[in-house]
Amino acid sequence: MNDIENPLEPFKRAMTATMRALAQDHELEVSFGPGAPSARGNRMRVPLPSVGCAQAEIDSVRGVGDQFALKLRHHDEKLHASYAPRGGPAHEMFEWIEDARIASIGSLRMQGVAQNLDARLEVQCQQAAFDTITAETEAPLSVAVGLLVRQALTGRELPPSAENVVRFWREHVEAHAGEHIRALRPHVGDQAQFATMCRSIIADLGMAADLNDPPDGEQNQDEIETMDENQDADSDFSPEDVMLDDESIGDENADGDAAMMEMEADTDMDESGAQADADEAPVPMPDEAGRIAVDTNYQCYTEAFDETIRAEELCESEELTRLRQLLDQQLVSLQHTTSKLANRLQRRLMAKQNRTWEFDLEEGVLDASRLTQIIIDPMNPLAFKQEKEMKFRDTMVTLLIDSSGSMRGRSITIAAMCADILGRTLERCSVKVEILGFTTRAWRGGQSREQWINAGKPSNPGRLNDVRHIIYKAADDTWGRTRRNLGLMMREELLKENIDGEALIWAHNRMVTRLEQRKILMVISDGLPVDNSTLLVNPSSYLEQHLKYAIDMIENYSPVELVAVGIGHDVTHHYNRAVTITDAEQLGGAMTEQLAELFEIKH
Repeated sequence: MNDIENPLEPFKRAMTATMRALAQDHELEVSFGPGAPSARGNRMRVPLPSVGCAQAEIDSVRGVGDQFALKLRHHDEKLHASYAPRGGPAHEMFEWIEDARIASIGSLRMQGVAQNLDARLEVQCQQAAFDTITAETEAPLSVAVGLLVRQALTGRELPPSAENVVRFWREHVEAHAGEHIRALRPHVGDQAQFATMCRSIIADLGMAADLNDPPDGEQNQDEIETMDENQDADSDFSPEDVMLDDESIGDENADGDAAMMEMEADTDMDESGAQADADEAPVPMPDEAGRIAVDTNYQCYTEAFDETIRAEELCESEELTRLRQLLDQQLVSLQHTTSKLANRLQRRLMAKQNRTWEFDLEEGVLDASRLTQIIIDPMNPLAFKQEKEMKFRDTMVTLLIDSSGSMRGRSITIAAMCADILGRTLERCSVKVEILGFTTRAWRGGQSREQWINAGKPSNPGRLNDVRHIIYKAADDTWGRTRRNLGLMMREELLKENIDGEALIWAHNRMVTRLEQRKILMVISDGLPVDNSTLLVNPSSYLEQHLKYAIDMIENYSPVELVAVGIGHDVTHHYNRAVTITDAEQLGGAMTEQLAELFEIKH
């Protein structure tokens, strides 16, 4: 009889009870497991500390739970979205300041929660290597502002790694936005008022051009009426799909996805770049081979540091094997559900490839079923048959996977698993499969930006980062040779920023010159293009406009069929054929269904 309890079980029970109390939701579902923490509605998954670990690790894990619960209770996602800037550094700053508001509500009332949140913040900053920053050009302004707001609201000293970020910007932020930051504290319980004041801080720091029009009075009142007017900061908002920043844009912030440049360059370049008219230049048409050129309204400062590289060249062989084994372990949990969908797709494809025959022909393959008649009556002529030409056309499918920092954790893991399962399924059906990924070589601009700075920061530089396009599996590669490459997606340091438009054109041009009769390009992404080094010195919609151009060219001027799957981001506004899923767990079904529908439509 074994009555020994797992030493972590009391911790799980205590943490679950605490999270339910903080969230004021006794039906809150809390699970524990490896990987990045995640939250969806009132279902949350958090990590577990290792047995015998230091107190700092325990506090950090508790901080994850406290942060989830506080956000569920005190954050209205719909209201937040109505005030948020469109994108880029302004959006990131807005996210960080809202995080500071939520953290302050817990920290000011409970000393233990304050300690846990500080421990969690220190771990986040260390993971983003903020503790190693030695120069102002490496310190992201968006992060620094959020941390300074947090310090002002809570009155607590920042953890060492966080302090290492803000020390480069403290005087600048105080000089330009200190008054508005100090005015925030009385309004931490009023999210709408707090968001309005947050926008003032963003404008103070030279990013007013990135602010959308705020909700008007009538809209604002509609949002606020969803809350109990008599409640104070303890009020229960009614969030829809709440995600902690580890899984959303805040995670990219915490992991280095915020670029910083001198504020003079930020303001000057935004103003000069915004003068360009995106519709002035003629649209270039595909060449004779069907390849699409880069938009004339879009440019790269330099392509000298860009790379297109095979996955096996980015990782040592032993490490690639270890990562593949890690992916295989993850596949076990998803295998049953996704394999059922993959088998359904395979049956549909195979059904279209069933062999049919024409009989009673004078030449072809001898029809053995007629031999008995010939034996009975030798005067009967020999009968032949021929296989009909299959209507199922020669097909190629390319899976283009966003490999940016915001995909870190469950999203990229499931994308790798689905690519693995669907890749094998399609190849069994004689469909050529190519699996590609896209990211950048560096955070905050890389060598391209360094060259731009050395050249005196000329105006309107265009794209200012070094793109990295990854070939996990080429169309003509065998599965056995390349299956190991998909493990590379599990390597977190690979995931940086994303420049979708160029990646889309690159993947399209690879497949459009091939000989297959039918070509399908499926894009898996969790958001719009983000490269802060580019967005800081160009119009804020610079990368998004180029993505729209690439989509338009493929959908209207190319034989390639384009389909997109958005993870937590509505891609239906950009792609004619698209589906949006709210959870990475739905990815396998979405990919399979989209492909199945395409094969039903055309054959």
